[in-house]
Amino acid sequence: MPATTVPPVPHYEPAPETKEEFDYADVPIIDFSKVHTPEGRAELMPQVRDAMHTYGFMRVVNHGLSQAQNDRIIDIADVPFTQVSEEEQRQLVAKVREGDWKGYKPRQYWHIDNGVRDQIEHCGVIRPAFGQQHPKALQPFLPEVRAFMEFCHFDILHPILRLLALGLELPEETFVNQNHYDAEGMTFFRFMKYYPRTDEDEAQTKNVWLKGHTDSGVLTILWNQPVVSLQIMCPDGKWRYVKYIPNSIIINTGDTIEMLSGGYYKATIHRVVQPPVDQRDHTRLGVIYFAYGDDDVRVVPHKESPLLQRVGIKRKVPDENAPTIKQWRTIRISSYGNSETTKKEDGTEEQVLSGVLVKHFN
Repeated sequence: MPATTVPPVPHYEPAPETKEEFDYADVPIIDFSKVHTPEGRAELMPQVRDAMHTYGFMRVVNHGLSQAQNDRIIDIADVPFTQVSEEEQRQLVAKVREGDWKGYKPRQYWHIDNGVRDQIEHCGVIRPAFGQQHPKALQPFLPEVRAFMEFCHFDILHPILRLLALGLELPEETFVNQNHYDAEGMTFFRFMKYYPRTDEDEAQTKNVWLKGHTDSGVLTILWNQPVVSLQIMCPDGKWRYVKYIPNSIIINTGDTIEMLSGGYYKATIHRVVQPPVDQRDHTRLGVIYFAYGDDDVRVVPHKESPLLQRVGIKRKVPDENAPTIKQWRTIRISSYGNSETTKKEDGTEEQVLSGVLVKHFN
């Protein structure tokens, strides 16, 4: 990765690092250089287990890709937005209401608050098992995109899933066997670009660009970028920023792993807000690998876990009513930002989906 000879790509100039000081989240840092030996995995397992139990969030460093390889993927990530006409983008819009992320999500698709809609563009690439039409400008880079997806799946996702299974005292392939690369499912790679908003929109939304939520899948693999906008809700209930560390990966858990782990691993509550003043005029470009799991897996707790038998299981829904991963991700994807919620006095919004209470945080 990438290949020795690669096609040229226009360079995306990221925002400079902010000079502002923030109250950053104390995110656990996991050294992935240790994941390749039994001794290293034994050392990492309690770190990963405790990070995902307490925060549902951690940072991976020394993962095996260089900064130059990271920069190359960021340059490619901008191609679907700057090198593809609006007409071609419209022809490749994803069927989000059907739970499908293949292709584009245009700006102003989601309602944020007080009539203000989002300023976020997506371009989703589903695993090779799901053929899709790609923008012509992106096609020369598909071998690199595919290699990057495979790296995320086999070199990042699977090792973490093994550590999470061991953390529950389960066979280490337990979660890996529910997250095959070539199985039916919606695991995918997303190019995601945020654009600056008007002062009026910022005032109407209290500077929230993407309201607080949990992801619906198993794990989210987010390659860190310099615009400081991502916040997580910490165990003390306070929102804190996630600090930018070059060439690091942010990992957060989703609803599916929380349900499969009987509530032991916490789905991360996170949101995106307006960047600091010295980054406010820049776009925010990111690359994200969303692991949803195999479509036919039912999201019931692994009650055979010795750890869960000791600490107890917290269910979001009775086992007999538990949806499959396909059912869960379809209803979550289709309803986000486009369905009615009940606003509570504390500012949260609630809705019940497939028998599960889902909250949004503003």
